[in-house]
Amino acid sequence: MVQIDAHQHFWNPARGDYDWMPKDNLTLARPYGPADLLSELETHGIGHTVLVQAAATVEETEYLLGIADATPFVAGVVGWVDFERPEHRRHLERLAAHPKFLGVRPMIQDIPDDNWMLREDVQWGYAALTELGLTFDALGFPRHLANFHTLLTRYPDLQVVVDHCMKPQIHEQSETHFQFWADGMAKLAERRGTVCKFSALVTEDIEGWTVDRLRPYAEHVISVFGAERVMWGSDWPVCRLRTEYAGWRAAAVALTADLPDMDKARIFGGTAVEFYRLAV
Repeated sequence: MVQIDAHQHFWNPARGDYDWMPKDNLTLARPYGPADLLSELETHGIGHTVLVQAAATVEETEYLLGIADATPFVAGVVGWVDFERPEHRRHLERLAAHPKFLGVRPMIQDIPDDNWMLREDVQWGYAALTELGLTFDALGFPRHLANFHTLLTRYPDLQVVVDHCMKPQIHEQSETHFQFWADGMAKLAERRGTVCKFSALVTEDIEGWTVDRLRPYAEHVISVFGAERVMWGSDWPVCRLRTEYAGWRAAAVALTADLPDMDKARIFGGTAVEFYRLAV
């Protein structure tokens, strides 16, 4: 089975639409493109990637699709449309015609209103994704778990992947927090159309993170979703806030070392190929 990095980014801050990016962060606030990632993919035997939006503009989605057109290892792009503008359905329809356009990711984690995803005026977006056969990347924090459960129950045919294990706050090392997150993830996993990205755990922990600190979170996700609904992603270059590509890859390999080869094949490639219907 081909190996897939199911979540990575390219960007150029000079575009001016990365509102979340600290301009004084030397790790993030610089351009990243295919040439910066290629050697990592080759080193780890990763054949293809899923390139994910990092700006809340349709223009950035078109920028990423241009990169995908010119980059054989990019198998697909998860983009963005404005759910607050129903007329953006035309963008979904137009983008859906591109062979590497997979779906969208509203940047829900950055929206002040935790109930935004349930607002009546944005519901057209989920219905349109379902109708057009596009995917939905669910980006949020543990505080969003209940609302995501409501949303996913409302749209049973929507193809949903939970980004970054819903960003558990590992740095807190709190049993109460862990249980709240674990219970919420287990509820999401009950919906068979939902999968989970095994990604970004390192950036939710402290700088002195260890594999053992991440292990309870990884084990829980794999337990409740099953390897057939878990996909590994690097979240590169954001992962560089804690470790380089090789560091997170090695941690993920260690965290799955005891699994059967069939399960590893799903996590490190097969699930992403199936969920995103990648032509690889």
